[in-house]
Amino acid sequence: MSLIFEPKPTPVVEISGSKQKFPVNRIYCVGLNYIDHVLEFGEDPKKVRPVYFMKPADAVIADGHNVPYPAHTKNFHYEVELVIAIGKRGSNIKESEAEDHIYGYAVGNDLTRRDMQISLKNKGMPWGPSKGFDKSAPISAIYPANIIGHPKKGRIWLSVNGVIKQDSNIDQMIASNSKIIAELSELFVLEPGDLIYTGTPSGIGAVFAGDQMDAGIDGIGTLMNRVV
Repeated sequence: MSLIFEPKPTPVVEISGSKQKFPVNRIYCVGLNYIDHVLEFGEDPKKVRPVYFMKPADAVIADGHNVPYPAHTKNFHYEVELVIAIGKRGSNIKESEAEDHIYGYAVGNDLTRRDMQISLKNKGMPWGPSKGFDKSAPISAIYPANIIGHPKKGRIWLSVNGVIKQDSNIDQMIASNSKIIAELSELFVLEPGDLIYTGTPSGIGAVFAGDQMDAGIDGIGTLMNRVV
């Protein structure tokens, strides 16, 4: 078989303590998965279920790398998130077996063109371009679950230029990691290399060129990117 052009290299993410890399297959994201964030959007947590959307695999950008301020927005937002790295194929996965499919965990930042997202939602249109743009998925190194276990609680935070903006705990997620994996696996066949950004707590806000975003999750790791 001949190809009409050479394909781009597969996006990869660093693995903590290893020279090996984690090849990225798909990026799934969860919206409205913390009660305080649902309230921040003026919604009723009892009536809102977490929603799923996607980013392209090559949206990943590593810890320490600069993030370009994207076009077509004047309200560019950060969203710190726990990221699940899938290491085992599966569909219709039971919650009780979900952790068997997890390779590891990372700290992520679901960057968002917030003004575009709101405008598209108000028009009843898909808001993929507000989330799935180039370099919209900063991610730390992945920490293997066979080393750090499966964290159920831990502070999750993000600061801008040293000022804390988001500060919560991953035990405040509405849908647990296992629930997310079970639900996603009913919609898609989960494959090794999939990443799942599991939602953000309250405190979202804008960043501008020159701002430094630092984020972390206790027991997992940290992530730093500067907007340029």
